[in-house]
Amino acid sequence: MKKGQVLEKLRIKGISSDGKAVGRKNKLVVFVKGAAPGDEVDVRITGKDKKFLVGKPIHFHVKSEDRVEPFCEHFGTCGGCKWQHISYDAQLKHKHDHVAENLRKLSGMDLPEFSPILGSKATTFYRNKLEYTFSNNRWLTSMEIKSGKALSRNGLGFHIPKMFDKILDIRECHLQHAPSNAIRLSLKGFAEENGLTFYNLKDHVGLLRNIVIRISSIGEVMVIVQFGQQDRNKIYKVMNFLKDEFPEINSLMYVVNEKKNDTYYDLPVKSFFGEEFIREKMGDLTFRIGPKSFYQTNSVQAHELYKKVLEFGSFQGDETVYDLYTGTGTIATFIAKSVRKVVGVESVEDAVEDARKNAGVNGMTNAEFFTGDMKDMLSDDFIREHGKPKVVITDPPRVGMHKKVIKALNKIQPERIVYVSCNPSTQARDMADLSENYSVSKIQPVDMFPHTHHVECVVLLELRK
Repeated sequence: MKKGQVLEKLRIKGISSDGKAVGRKNKLVVFVKGAAPGDEVDVRITGKDKKFLVGKPIHFHVKSEDRVEPFCEHFGTCGGCKWQHISYDAQLKHKHDHVAENLRKLSGMDLPEFSPILGSKATTFYRNKLEYTFSNNRWLTSMEIKSGKALSRNGLGFHIPKMFDKILDIRECHLQHAPSNAIRLSLKGFAEENGLTFYNLKDHVGLLRNIVIRISSIGEVMVIVQFGQQDRNKIYKVMNFLKDEFPEINSLMYVVNEKKNDTYYDLPVKSFFGEEFIREKMGDLTFRIGPKSFYQTNSVQAHELYKKVLEFGSFQGDETVYDLYTGTGTIATFIAKSVRKVVGVESVEDAVEDARKNAGVNGMTNAEFFTGDMKDMLSDDFIREHGKPKVVITDPPRVGMHKKVIKALNKIQPERIVYVSCNPSTQARDMADLSENYSVSKIQPVDMFPHTHHVECVVLLELRK
């Protein structure tokens, strides 16, 4: 089939690993944006490859029983919350099945029965962090184009999928609690009223670049404004506006970034008002979150995830535990009171500094943290100095663990490995590499991000005796 042609009465039978609805026609896979399993649709082809077609629905003959009405006006254009049109129960089923299929097929191991996926109690307003981007050449929706009206091209919102220089102006986002929407809209209005320039993502010019809003589960608010050029008067004008307009902001900060990328982790963050951190609570623990700190973006569900890690660890109080890829030490601090000693390892020095502060704030004197490349850290000397771990917790990035890390684990042979992952396929690959010494005894999928295809999974591997 050619681009623009219509494929009639395609039955949608599933969802791919990256969240796209899938149908088949003459053995050819068809990915359909905005469809749901159980739909029967006419599809207009918008793209093709040797092995698959891509299309969008133009007519529904049968609608899936799992369909629901999307709650956001930006659905279908914005790159977030792509599963709003599917009921939450159905979302959980697809995620559970995705984890099970990947772990069974790719690990090649004999696996126990999977625990039912742990759903999120909150399916909207669950994120503690959002980042919005300024643009002087925002994306125009089809309705705006058809209106024929003269429109402002300034926008403050999210990137259009696969278009780095196109920003969708967001009127209301359902992912973060107040005052997130009010801060974004007020700042945009103030900038336009005062003639402040919005950033051009192609030419890399303009004053206002992006804004990060963090709101903790106890309601503390951090705002970081990133400016594309050094102009003290205009920067202070913006910061004073936010300080006066939103007295609920606990930490107000800014960055001047004249590079061509948005990353500010290698730049100084300047405090304008309030403290240089906000507080996050998890049970009886308190975590200090700075402008560069990593913290799970669904605070409430992160607590449920960590409780599963604690359960799978089966700690008796006499263990030495290694927490690999510890980040800011949230898991290490969470389990510290249940073990003799916990050793956190992380490659980012700023994160390790946060981990040490968080352990100190909570009085966890038995938690130690070390910086280094993970594949080089688990040496014989390191084990001799800090003790052989009885339990290892590992929560690597999406790419999974380095082969050298897995080799070290097979050599050290802790009694239990609690493996937390946001990518079931790389988790399954690593499980297969550990299978020469370990068997799997528990598997718990956890949904951290409702209305997306993303899913976390906790796996307990136990040393064969």
